[in-house]
Amino acid sequence: MEHSFERLTTPGQDGKQSPRSYVLRAGHMTDKQKDALQRFYEKYGIPWEPGRIVNALSLFGPRMIGSFIVEIGFGMGDATANIAEALPATGFFGIEVHAPGVGQMLLEIERRGLKNLKICRHDAMEVVESMLAPDSVDGFHVFFPDPWPKKKHHKRRIMRQDFVRFMARRLKPSGYLYFVTDWEEYAEATLEVLRSETLLVNTYEVWADRESWRPITKFEKRAADEGRTVRELIFRRI
Repeated sequence: MEHSFERLTTPGQDGKQSPRSYVLRAGHMTDKQKDALQRFYEKYGIPWEPGRIVNALSLFGPRMIGSFIVEIGFGMGDATANIAEALPATGFFGIEVHAPGVGQMLLEIERRGLKNLKICRHDAMEVVESMLAPDSVDGFHVFFPDPWPKKKHHKRRIMRQDFVRFMARRLKPSGYLYFVTDWEEYAEATLEVLRSETLLVNTYEVWADRESWRPITKFEKRAADEGRTVRELIFRRI
């Protein structure tokens, strides 16, 4: 089946592409992470192929009867692996650009024998735009994305209006978008972005409670130690 897609990264009037939500840094990789990238990516990873449609059926086959969840930026992968292990009937598709995190996630998938988790090492905006069909995703997880705290860098934040619109259109009816941050100003800004998306409605009056299946991450522990409040938002497609 062929699908037509709107374009997210169209050049502006100045001919420049939309700013990326990340900067690739030369982060340290352990030997185990490097080895995992070489040995296991073909087994658990999905190559970046614009126009190739990925969904629960194509990734996991007909045995996967649960929901199809897409994780935007899984970091080092601990929380994602824990959730996938706890929900074996749910299919998870994690997207991350940074090599150390991808390598670590591959190690976790292999070590735990996870059959319901596949990953893609690429720009999440491009993957959502070109590899996910409309009305095909049960939920998006966006946990502790880079807050880009300086005002001049806010344009790099992943929770921008254009990207939220793309995620909303890829959600099934009643599908959800679950956002978590420990940066108060980013939480407030994202709340306004989500409220302005006509396809989405807040499932709470304002801030959501933590879902019982979402593990407390190192970011939350650090936030508590530093006196920051973790804010959660859960919006659903109407």
